[in-house]
Amino acid sequence: MESIESIRPFLAVLVSLAAAGAVLRFDHEPNQREAISIVAGIVKFLIVISMAPAVLAGETFHYTLFTFVPGLDIAFRVDPLGLFFATVASFLWIVTSCYSIGYMRTAKEKNQTRYFSCFAVSVSSALAIAFSANLLTLFIFYEILSFSTFPLVAHKGNQTAFEGAKKYMIYLFGTSKTFFLAALILTYNVAGTLDFAKGGLFNGQGSPLMLTVIYVLFIAGIAKAGIMPFHAWLPAAMVAPTPVSALLHAVAVVKVGVFSVLRVIFHVFGVDLMASLNLGMPTAFFVSFTIIMASIYALTRDNLKARLAYSTVSQLSYIILGAALLTPNSMTGSVMHIANHAFSKITLFFCAGSIYVATHKINISELNGIGRKMPWTMTAFAIGTLSMIGVPPAAGFITKWYLALGSIEANQIPILFVLLSSTVLNAAYFVPIVYKAFFHQPVAVAADAEGNYGIHHDDIKEAPYFVVVPLVFTAAMSLIIGLFPSYFMALTQGVIQ
Repeated sequence: MESIESIRPFLAVLVSLAAAGAVLRFDHEPNQREAISIVAGIVKFLIVISMAPAVLAGETFHYTLFTFVPGLDIAFRVDPLGLFFATVASFLWIVTSCYSIGYMRTAKEKNQTRYFSCFAVSVSSALAIAFSANLLTLFIFYEILSFSTFPLVAHKGNQTAFEGAKKYMIYLFGTSKTFFLAALILTYNVAGTLDFAKGGLFNGQGSPLMLTVIYVLFIAGIAKAGIMPFHAWLPAAMVAPTPVSALLHAVAVVKVGVFSVLRVIFHVFGVDLMASLNLGMPTAFFVSFTIIMASIYALTRDNLKARLAYSTVSQLSYIILGAALLTPNSMTGSVMHIANHAFSKITLFFCAGSIYVATHKINISELNGIGRKMPWTMTAFAIGTLSMIGVPPAAGFITKWYLALGSIEANQIPILFVLLSSTVLNAAYFVPIVYKAFFHQPVAVAADAEGNYGIHHDDIKEAPYFVVVPLVFTAAMSLIIGLFPSYFMALTQGVIQ
């Protein structure tokens, strides 16, 4: 695999950092501030996609920013896995920026400049993680991402928001400093390098016990992946505005978590070492518990965003499950689910936000008949639901097809049973929402003392275009990816070969 020295990976990271500064400059000029966000997103995406032909041809891009000591540097490297994640994150930044304009203005949210600037920094951190050439670079930007998203979680500025943000930081910062950093130090001590390598970086070094300890520390330290019991930060973060929830669940934070786990499995340990240490199947069964339990929790939640949050906890573990099975089909399903889940889940969160700005309703029990008044929003929600369940031709079908094949390939029928059970649970907590919206009669709810939650269905109409158009677009994309997955599939083959 030929390596091309190029500044393009660093420029892709730098664009949104520069945009964050420009956004602060236009604090009192919202049109210019928001135009900067969209233009920067387009430029970032174009830089990312410009590297695709070379990467698909088997080449990589490399750029070293600076070196601390030999073997420890801040460096960027674009390979198929990094480009896969970067394509999704940079593309969805554009869509989410457009959605944010409609949502933040309609909901009359405060501190919008801070929101857009922190949003830009967080996406820049996500791109830096996608293009990290080594564990040190990944760890540094992993921490920057936590700090840059803290103001987004605490955006509303009330006690509930601060409590949610505090839990968010305790889980993410606590686990990374306690476990992730320890794993990084031990890895350098054993291997003498932190550079990612195809097939792993240990090269036969380290005892089985030490390598197993390092692996467990990595899994425990990457709490952004949402594996139980390190998942509670994720539902707590739902106090944030809906565009932030969409950012957390589809564009940046949780995808960074599972992406980092994939880096550990594929490029720190490698498939052969994972198999020889028998780490794959224990990991698969461990995350299977998360898949089932999070789905059960989702089934019990009436708050729409809370149900979506627990759904995300469950769906993230599909990605880790597929990687841990260590078969070509399962790994294909694992990597593909990064994109499939991103487009489908961001659609669902966009729809939740659309419902909120149009009606101020947040509970599923209040959504009877709302599909007749908000047909675009609820049709998009239905498409996202089909993808999460795994119904063709939506994108989620590809994930579950390859994961099922992979479980059979690995001769793990219990895992196949987990996949089938979770699919039934997906349908159980999603289908009633769509059914209520389109086929139940609306229930009149009296307004409270402040006039909230009392909007009669006769008064309900679709949210503004800046809110509705992005969610329709992402719903359409989840179908398009399901029908034409060739670009992402080509990158996936580059990862697992």
